[in-house]
Amino acid sequence: MTQHQRLLIIDFGSQVTQLIARRLRELNVYCEIHPYNKVTDAFLRDFAPRAVILSGGPDSVTRAGSPRAPESLWTMGVPVLGICYGQQTMMTQLGGKVESGHGTAEFGRAFVTPTEERLAILNGWFEDGREQVWMSHGDHVSQIAPGFKVYGTSPNAPFAITADVERNFYAVQFHPEVHHTPKGARLYENFVRLAGFTGDWTMAGYREQAIQKIREQVGDKKVICGLSGGVDSSVAAVLIHEAIGDNLTCVFVDHGLLRKGEAEEVVTMFRDHYNMQLIAADESDLFLGALEGVSDPEVKRKTIGKLFIDVFQKYANRIEGAEFLAQGTLYPDVIESVSFSGGPSVTIKSHHNVGGLPEKMGLKLVEPLRELFKDEVRALGRELGLPAKFIGRHPFPGPGLAIRCPGAITREKLAILREADAVYIDQIRKHGLYDEIWQAFVAILPVRTVGVMGDGRTYDYACALRAVTSVDGMTADYYPFSHEFLGETATRIINEVKGINRVTYDITSKPPGTIEWE
Repeated sequence: MTQHQRLLIIDFGSQVTQLIARRLRELNVYCEIHPYNKVTDAFLRDFAPRAVILSGGPDSVTRAGSPRAPESLWTMGVPVLGICYGQQTMMTQLGGKVESGHGTAEFGRAFVTPTEERLAILNGWFEDGREQVWMSHGDHVSQIAPGFKVYGTSPNAPFAITADVERNFYAVQFHPEVHHTPKGARLYENFVRLAGFTGDWTMAGYREQAIQKIREQVGDKKVICGLSGGVDSSVAAVLIHEAIGDNLTCVFVDHGLLRKGEAEEVVTMFRDHYNMQLIAADESDLFLGALEGVSDPEVKRKTIGKLFIDVFQKYANRIEGAEFLAQGTLYPDVIESVSFSGGPSVTIKSHHNVGGLPEKMGLKLVEPLRELFKDEVRALGRELGLPAKFIGRHPFPGPGLAIRCPGAITREKLAILREADAVYIDQIRKHGLYDEIWQAFVAILPVRTVGVMGDGRTYDYACALRAVTSVDGMTADYYPFSHEFLGETATRIINEVKGINRVTYDITSKPPGTIEWE
């Protein structure tokens, strides 16, 4: 199997370590994040990285027992880049000094100016005399280590950029991975080029490697896959099917909470277009019966989650000889499952995977996407030939329309919601806005309002339109539709959807709100 050139990111607990990996993957460089206390001398030897990046972190190198990089790193002969805390531990371990306080903390936007000497990893920087960067540090380097020189300073960081060029050690006090350091991506590009990376991490190569790995893991055994119709499970299913053919069986559970035409679209694509073994289970009566009269959002989620596991297990038990369960686990899930201190993270989202199934069913896991970020999954989907419209779909929550229907769920309200949502998405597509928006949907509100249509009085539901922009779903802002678009859309919904007579637009950001209503 082809071995990619690899870069190791040693994580000291920064909230933005994942962004470092994303920047590198965008440069077609394969990298992995590992917590500092797992990176031993033996690990470094076995991983054999071509270069190493030390992340930021919340600790202070002045504290006894604070995190350090392994000592063997400094004699490996590979380029090392230290960022924020990574710079401070590099200086401390190589003979420099770091101090706390003394009025030199910096948080937020700052400007770095160059010294007279130039540095290869800063090619393209300082064309206008100074560069904006993002600082977030309380401690500061007070004395650089022997062999290092200063290449950039800021008002509160006299050693903002330092390097020992002879040993290929580089260190910056700021965070080049964040959006607020505009030329940060260029710094990473220069660093990996200096380290000799050729950009051999491509989706075509990954596809070939993943198929070979699946075949080696599974052999002639059978695999079952819970197919939600979302991008992750769909790409995983198509990739595994390419590897093992009819030894894969997908189970698609229709819980009655899908959007208009969604079940038919998923079944048609996978059963007819990809000719997969597919069990399409219509369990809408079971789910909607259990949800009748339920209005509490958490009860809705838990009811749906438990029923889904029960139903999936029922159908999976009918697949004779199945030994593996496929899941669309992504790399952020893997990273978040172990924090930098080695403890379990509380940030894993239960809807990513079919929680509880592997242990109950005694199945081994196949997770062919566990090395990929979301944008890479979409790139792999394009490589596998999935339709562009399908790959670019907005995220859709596991509980489906249940959490877009505040208050008690009824079949009548779900039917109205489906029609309104279909009109709204159609409007967004017609105006060419779909790909600019992270997520868009309609929520039907648990109130009726008086209206006038023609000469008659109506007493129907109100609905709220929601559309947000985001990079990763962690924060979001509302999409700034024109008043013309909103007016046109409201008119279409009221005219075309029986049961709605009032349309509102939700302009709440996240935080303080969430993207979904429940």
